[in-house]
Amino acid sequence: MLKAKSWSKEIPAESMIHRIQSILKSLLRRRVSTNSLQFRLTLELTLISALGVCSITLWSAWRLEQTLINGYKQNLSYVADSFPERIKINSLNDSIQLELERSIAQISKPRLLIWVRSPEGKILARSRGMNIPSTDLIEVFNKLPISNDPQVFLIQQQSFILAQSYLSLDGTPLGNVYWLQDITEDQRQLNTLFNQLALGSILLTFILIVVITSRIRKAMVPIKEISKIASNISVIDLGADPLELRHAPDEILGLAKTFNDMLNRLSISWEQQQQFVGNVSHELKTPLTVISGYLQSLLRRGENLNFHQNQALEIASSEAERTIRMLQDLLDLARVDSGNLHFRLMPTVLNTLIVEVAEMTHRVSGREIVIQENDREIVVYADQNRLEQVLINLLDNAVKYSNKDEVVYINLEQSDQQTLIHIIDQGVGIPLAHQSRIFERFYRVDEGMTRSRDGTGLGLAIAKSLIEGMHGKITLRSKPGEGSTFTIILPSWEPLP
Repeated sequence: MLKAKSWSKEIPAESMIHRIQSILKSLLRRRVSTNSLQFRLTLELTLISALGVCSITLWSAWRLEQTLINGYKQNLSYVADSFPERIKINSLNDSIQLELERSIAQISKPRLLIWVRSPEGKILARSRGMNIPSTDLIEVFNKLPISNDPQVFLIQQQSFILAQSYLSLDGTPLGNVYWLQDITEDQRQLNTLFNQLALGSILLTFILIVVITSRIRKAMVPIKEISKIASNISVIDLGADPLELRHAPDEILGLAKTFNDMLNRLSISWEQQQQFVGNVSHELKTPLTVISGYLQSLLRRGENLNFHQNQALEIASSEAERTIRMLQDLLDLARVDSGNLHFRLMPTVLNTLIVEVAEMTHRVSGREIVIQENDREIVVYADQNRLEQVLINLLDNAVKYSNKDEVVYINLEQSDQQTLIHIIDQGVGIPLAHQSRIFERFYRVDEGMTRSRDGTGLGLAIAKSLIEGMHGKITLRSKPGEGSTFTIILPSWEPLP
């Protein structure tokens, strides 16, 4: 069989080298999940392509080897079959040995060794010349079991084909004729060709890998785009421009159409929900306000009420007030969602506003509120009423979720373009897993912890919407057992020179 030699790798085109290098760098920089569809398709198609190319290469090399060997075998068989006839014709006037040598010389050619061995094992004649295999091989092959069909042997890193035929003259047996063809050089050339085929197969496989990877990545772009849009979608942009894909397969276009239809249905449903919540909140607020007013009037004028009646009226009045506040929150959110909540942005002195809100919270809750600020006047560009609403909400949360003997701090910081308001408590804190969702509507960190505290789960969502409506930002930093810090970031206002 053929043995592959070592070979050197050569890439003829510099453009191909640069292309391969860029793709390799891109693959190394990008973390690819082994469970992704892109990785699976790339791996499977690459393995199939590599298996197909390698199979064709090996089969081609095997066929070339078999063609070479079979050609030599057929040639040796033909010469061996015609050799006795040649001896019969030329042996009329000469001795047998001389005729054998003359006949062998006529058919001798480079790298072919011919000898005749008598039945007693004596060499009667053999080919001569400088361009034939070593005559020492005669002794080697005389010791080998030889069949009637030509055979291939590998001796001392050299390849040979050996054939034999029975020789007789006028019915008298002369012995056997042996034909030894050296095919080492042909095998070497065949090995070189095989190495070239192997190199071409490897290069072709690598090119297929690059092409397959590039095509699959390109085919995955629409799916990744859909996934990106789906991950970034929010109630604000449900009605945004639909996803448009060009030159995508029909399956991807169908998926994009279904995705757009789903977003359209969600947008319509969300608008209907907003309208319903706004209408219901507005319709319920008026009668509940009337009910709350009558309950308060009964409490003020009910001198003849007993203890249980008075307690029942107080509970009913408290729940009515709580429901009114929740409806007001829902109305505010509905206005934010519909874009009907307008802001009156103007320069606002933050120092005075903070002091007023802190005193108001202290009077209502009896808690100590400490303001940490600089001596300089801090002015922000905001809606004073909306900002006051946010500050009251955050201070109310700080008071609710901390012990009565703990101080709530308000810290002010100012830079050239921004002002930061830190509201710091030393309460129960918020676990990290809940911090990313704390500003969602109706989200409660722990129902068991918050059920006993008055609240609707809308305050932080409203605060976030109001601050963002004033071109600001609100963040949270918290640790369970150590308290929470809510930070409001607003644009600073500087008078024109």
